[in-house]
Amino acid sequence: MVITRFAPSPTGYIHIGNVRSAIYPYLLAQKNHGKMILRIEDTDRARYVDGATELIEDTLEWLGLNWDEGPIVGGPHEPYFQSERKAIYHEYARKLIASGRAYADPTPPEKIDEYRKKCQDEKKPFLYRNFRPKKPPEWEPGIPLRFKAEPKSYDWTDEVMGEMHAGPETEDDIILIKKDGFPTYNFAHIVDDAEMGVTHVMRGVEYLSSTPNYLSLYEALNLPRPKLVSLPHILAPTGNKKLGKRDGAKSVTEYREDGVLAEAMLNYLACLGWNDGTEQEIYSKEELIERFSLDRVQNSGARYDETKLLWLNGQWIRKIFDEQGVEALYARTENFWPESAKNYDDKYKMKVLSIIYDRLKTLSDLREMTDYFFKDPEIDLDMLLKNKFLKKFSESELENLLKQSIKKLSDLENWDVDSLQAALNELLVETDKKPAELFSLIRIALSFAPFSPALNLTMNVIGRDISLARLNSVARSI
Repeated sequence: MVITRFAPSPTGYIHIGNVRSAIYPYLLAQKNHGKMILRIEDTDRARYVDGATELIEDTLEWLGLNWDEGPIVGGPHEPYFQSERKAIYHEYARKLIASGRAYADPTPPEKIDEYRKKCQDEKKPFLYRNFRPKKPPEWEPGIPLRFKAEPKSYDWTDEVMGEMHAGPETEDDIILIKKDGFPTYNFAHIVDDAEMGVTHVMRGVEYLSSTPNYLSLYEALNLPRPKLVSLPHILAPTGNKKLGKRDGAKSVTEYREDGVLAEAMLNYLACLGWNDGTEQEIYSKEELIERFSLDRVQNSGARYDETKLLWLNGQWIRKIFDEQGVEALYARTENFWPESAKNYDDKYKMKVLSIIYDRLKTLSDLREMTDYFFKDPEIDLDMLLKNKFLKKFSESELENLLKQSIKKLSDLENWDVDSLQAALNELLVETDKKPAELFSLIRIALSFAPFSPALNLTMNVIGRDISLARLNSVARSI
């Protein structure tokens, strides 16, 4: 059975790169009818952030990346927090001590800094194995424990990077257990993956250089090697470095709060470093599971493009509306309406949504794009008089056009979409004006917004009385 894991550290917000490191293990496990384990690597107590674990769990649940074992759901390999597995790591540590492959290291940090500086001065690579203590004491918690490397060359296959080789110069006496008794990542993940039966270890390509040390640990502990999968970096928009906090990418939580849909985020991140060889761009979770394979994960970095993410989000907004209906999309919008909408019922807001949805990039666009549906906009004559289609008309001409429009619309028996469009078309003939001219005048007078849906749809939703009242107010103000 394929068993993967996502093992984040609860040290702050969950980054774009963190999430992609969860998506691929999930897709691989689902594709192969296996399971994904969620394991919280919380042994770095200095960087631990309260609430970060809950944020990780909530984000995965939002994206639909349901783990088969781990916090909340439990499983046969509990506990799933590394801070609660200290006894297990110490047991493995003692095995290494007994076999002569680990030693207590009481060397103070300042002495290690001296060794490092000496190597720098001599222009040699710093390898701690060249400075091992001559007579290390017996190990006990409170003293760091180091691995005793036996350097040699290694060959291995990386499922993404291909055939790999490293010489003995890449191995060193890495720390296994820190002074506080907690294991380092380099040791803990080896133990946990073995204990939990993980078959595919997927992590960022930055760990590739540490792989010889990991292979040496597998051998020293007589553990089988899992399949190793190095995931390429997500690059900054410039394409010349790894994406970081300073490159404009927000946390997943921020995107969620800005109205990016889970489907769009999953779709975008899955395709950021993977493709199925087709031109398809919109993928449901089910399609991603069906199509995913490691041999289609690229071995070079993928450039982060927020514009593409927002484009995908707009596509998913339309897809949900078209395939599931306005009610399904409306259910996602609860926290994104303007304050002016709070006293309006669901039925009216769904009418607004049904004519504006195809202009949304994110759900938070509703706040700015729909305010005039719920309250009369502030009259801004500059916006009217300086409009590129209207600035050639005098104020009196605009006033007369508005009055002519008001008269025509007031005479309508039925205030429905078709009747409104027919009246607008007749007005074009009667006024001998272009659609961009006449319709811009009416649209701005109704909304004083940069853009709005088709005029007949907008007036139909706003209603006869409010539409005519707004047009009259503007006509009187010119």
